[in-house]
Amino acid sequence: MAILILRRLVQMALIIVVASFLLFLIFDTDAFKKKTAIAELGGFGVSSLSEADYQKWLDEKGLNVPFYQRYGKWLGDVATGDLGRSYEKSTAVGPLLLDRLKNTGILAFWVFALMIPLSLVTGVLAGMREGSAQDRTLSFIAVFTTSIPEIATAILLTVIFALGLGWLPAKSAMIGGFNWRQLVLPVLTLVIYDFGYVARMTRASMAEVMTSQYIRTAVLKGLPFRHVIVKHALRNALIAPFTIIVLQLNWLLSGVVVVEVFFEYDGFGKLLLEAALFGDIYVVQACTLVAVVIAVLSQIISDVGYTILNPRIRFA
Repeated sequence: MAILILRRLVQMALIIVVASFLLFLIFDTDAFKKKTAIAELGGFGVSSLSEADYQKWLDEKGLNVPFYQRYGKWLGDVATGDLGRSYEKSTAVGPLLLDRLKNTGILAFWVFALMIPLSLVTGVLAGMREGSAQDRTLSFIAVFTTSIPEIATAILLTVIFALGLGWLPAKSAMIGGFNWRQLVLPVLTLVIYDFGYVARMTRASMAEVMTSQYIRTAVLKGLPFRHVIVKHALRNALIAPFTIIVLQLNWLLSGVVVVEVFFEYDGFGKLLLEAALFGDIYVVQACTLVAVVIAVLSQIISDVGYTILNPRIRFA
């Protein structure tokens, strides 16, 4: 197990290094550097910059040195938490990104806290009696909720609970402090959209396990059906959904863009969209790097967790 984890960590480090190199290569072009220079020296209202001023800016920033020196300096800055400065918000990117990631983390915590038990219970109930009316009903609900785009769900929930009943705020902008009511609509939107996908994966895994020989043997021995489900089928059926659930971290980073922008929730997705539209290069660069790290980290957690849950792989 220790060797597997070490191997995965080495792979993670290599992937991050390669991804950071490609990311730096993209943003190290003259077009991006000139745009950054214009933003820093003249502001985004200025459309051009003299060549002399541009060269002077390159010298001051140490960007006239060879590529490998620029890349090494950038890696050193990233390692120390210096991710540049946001010209749109006039603040350092590091603290800004950390604050937005914290907000998205709060959102993600409640999404997973609701979505995981709901989707697992739904999938298990559907898969343990494949082809039954219970299976068809739950499968229809799962497919139906997943087929509705997040923006449509967000609009529908807003019309019902905010504009119609007036129970919840229509926007989640953190003005005057933070309260739980601001989270309800964004969390419900993400849970409704995503729970069906995980439930369908769980249902497929449970249905496959229920056709296994050891399950048939347990039933023929006269064991109570509930005992067969809980003691024999459930653990094996949850192996595949575990990896799917962990990989939802990647989906959440991209999926929250629509939800956070619609509800004006100050999180990672809203920050990334604003930076991309405004041309805030350092923020886009930092957000991309964070997304790569989270994607690689979630894959490692998924691999290690799958190995722990499946002894056939662990002792292979």
